[in-house]
Amino acid sequence: MGLELSRREREIVDILYAAEEASAAEVRGAMANPPSDATVRTLLRILTEKDVVTHRMEGRRFVYRPQKAKSGAGKSALRRVLNVFYDGSVEDALAAHLTDPKIELDPSQIDRLRDLINDAAKKGKRS
Repeated sequence: MGLELSRREREIVDILYAAEEASAAEVRGAMANPPSDATVRTLLRILTEKDVVTHRMEGRRFVYRPQKAKSGAGKSALRRVLNVFYDGSVEDALAAHLTDPKIELDPSQIDRLRDLINDAAKKGKRS
């Protein structure tokens, strides 16, 4: 999703990723300070035209879902966060996250992170 999305469009896409799929009424119900029904339907139509969202008929209503797989969208969103807030630095982002006093990792999560870092280090030595 290299497209620029408005704040409302991004909110709708985030809702659809969390729900996996939803009707316009369900999307509206999950929105903070929701706009009118017509506005939500218009935004969903625009997102469909941008190929960000797809839909299918279920009875008399459309059910919407993200066009892109959640994992791919997550990687794209992470790249945006890294670029916007950390000047592209994975190290700075991880340091900010891991030094947050609200973050508590269990031993298995720490082991997984250690393994990922060790694998990345091995790949770096091969390059």
